[in-house]
Amino acid sequence: MTFAAIVVAAGSGSRAGGDKQWRPLGGKPAVRWSVEALLHAGAEEVVVVVAADGFARAAGALAGLNDWRAVAGGAERADSVRAGLEALTGAPDRPVLVHDAARPLLSAEVIRRLLESLPGADGAIAALPVSDTLKRGSDRIEATVDRGGLWRAQTPQAFRADRLRAAYAVWPEGAAATDDAAVVEHDGGTVRLVQGDPRLMKLTYPEDFAMAEALIARQTRVGQGFDAHRWGPGDSVWLCGVEIAHDQTLIGHSDADAGLHALTDAVLGAMGDGDIGDHFPPTDPKWKGAASDQFLIHAVERLAARGGRLVNVDVTLICERPKVKPHRQAMRERLAEILNLPLDAVSVKATTMEKMGFTGREEGLAASAIATIELPA
Repeated sequence: MTFAAIVVAAGSGSRAGGDKQWRPLGGKPAVRWSVEALLHAGAEEVVVVVAADGFARAAGALAGLNDWRAVAGGAERADSVRAGLEALTGAPDRPVLVHDAARPLLSAEVIRRLLESLPGADGAIAALPVSDTLKRGSDRIEATVDRGGLWRAQTPQAFRADRLRAAYAVWPEGAAATDDAAVVEHDGGTVRLVQGDPRLMKLTYPEDFAMAEALIARQTRVGQGFDAHRWGPGDSVWLCGVEIAHDQTLIGHSDADAGLHALTDAVLGAMGDGDIGDHFPPTDPKWKGAASDQFLIHAVERLAARGGRLVNVDVTLICERPKVKPHRQAMRERLAEILNLPLDAVSVKATTMEKMGFTGREEGLAASAIATIELPA
């Protein structure tokens, strides 16, 4: 069934700290989750209703998506929905889903249930039966309310476009409409209840973003990295972000911190995002002698931009000298600081090659690393 959609994103979101529709969730703006879900489910057009100054933010948040356009909303939700209805094209009786940008975790299954329930009714809404015991009161209980037959309304809410327009035409001017079903009910319409989704929570308060992040389906990935540098004249060496006094130094374009280089490659590899040489070419004089912690920070920032998070890291340093054990705790603490990880999620180990190979002959030092990450599925 073909359908159109209106995404209401014109509110201030003051209880959530402001601009909740534009805030990042799982690596992308909250509003983008809803628009993507509607387009992927087959919406022919999506009208995003924004505040008068929200057009540029909508363009940035929805860059790369097709079949959507923004229109200016009004002071009240009803005004915004009316503006969205006026902007719709297509057949007058085409189904339209009205959805709040503050409910980002919309599934194709909810959309399907709404569209299948619409024939023979004036509307259909996603809703959840109330399961908690309900109390009425302020600072004390005045009554226990029977929860039988009570539902928590969600969005999207589905209607024929012409039926919803007709209902809004007779809605009292200035009256608050917390949802569109109430407008159709006021006009004598029949609205069906469709099973909603507990994940389709509304972002109302700042703590709701943490809850929504926890509900996003994620995949676990593992990346590995390896690096080696030869020894040369010097009096100290950088390993895992810690400077250690030594009778030689590692030779490289940057500070030659093999531990950080291997770990940077591990994080980038887990994302499928190239390697350290792609992001910081050794031919670029800008990185001559550079501190390698900025390479690792760059990789972690790219991970965060995709809505991912680092779970744990494990680094192994391979050398005969210097002895790593006296400095291992400082290395772990430095990595935990750079990566914003708890200390027990950071491992640094060392081993020798029993005098074999280039590290055994003390020609150089090598490092290997593993990083475990989570990314939105």
